Amino acid sequence: MQAAPQVRIGTAGWSYKDWNYVFYPPEVLRKKIHPLEYLTHFFDVVEINTSFYGHIRPELAKIWVRKTAFNPNFVFTAKLHRSFTHSPLAIMEPTSAASIRPNDEDEAKAREGLDALAAEGKLGALLIQFPVSFKNTSLNREYLERLLRQFIEYPRVVEVRHDSWDNPDTLASFVRNGVAFCNIDQPTLGRSLAPTEHVTSSLGYVRLHGRNYKEWFNSDDRNDRYNYLYSENELGDDRIGADQRIP
Repeated sequence: MQAAPQVRIGTAGWSYKDWNYVFYPPEVLRKKIHPLEYLTHFFDVVEINTSFYGHIRPELAKIWVRKTAFNPNFVFTAKLHRSFTHSPLAIMEPTSAASIRPNDEDEAKAREGLDALAAEGKLGALLIQFPVSFKNTSLNREYLERLLRQFIEYPRVVEVRHDSWDNPDTLASFVRNGVAFCNIDQPTLGRSLAPTEHVTSSLGYVRLHGRNYKEWFNSDDRNDRYNYLYSENELGDDRIGADQRIP
């Protein structure tokens, strides 16, 4: 008999000042309990945001594993470092295979942290997250294929935000490579990817970015961009984030 699929629900990160006294109660803050120790009581997966900005130090990964040992089903999703997915000048220029410049040291450092989690059986997925400027071109497809082979030993999830990737050829390629397509809910402006429900591997993945249209491209503070509370009706959609595209 085939086992029933396991659904995990979690958060993107765990260390935010505005969570204090909202999610983290006074006693947790007063006793200086590690946020992961508390979060693990309510969720069974969390995304590591910091690995996008700086490589995971193996000794820190081991601490995180210990802090979450209370929940044996708990796993981490680690974001791949931005050197593999974003132009160094991403704010000023589009990201493409021609502008992404990882080096051998980036790969070595990325693997150190990923392997530290994987060795403990706690790496649920490697999230490979591209910006909306990364479009479906032949050059970018070739780069993505190479990147997926480069990290083939990890469960891989690819997040693309430009709607040129939402087509049968891309989905078929992900299926062949055993790669999960990351379904996202985000403000749909211009050619940004609208909500999808694709499952291309044994791992299905959904990320809820919110629908803060006002701040999505205008705010200098990334926290303002994600300042959004879903309503019960929105969360109850058959497809979360039914397309609300703005022309």
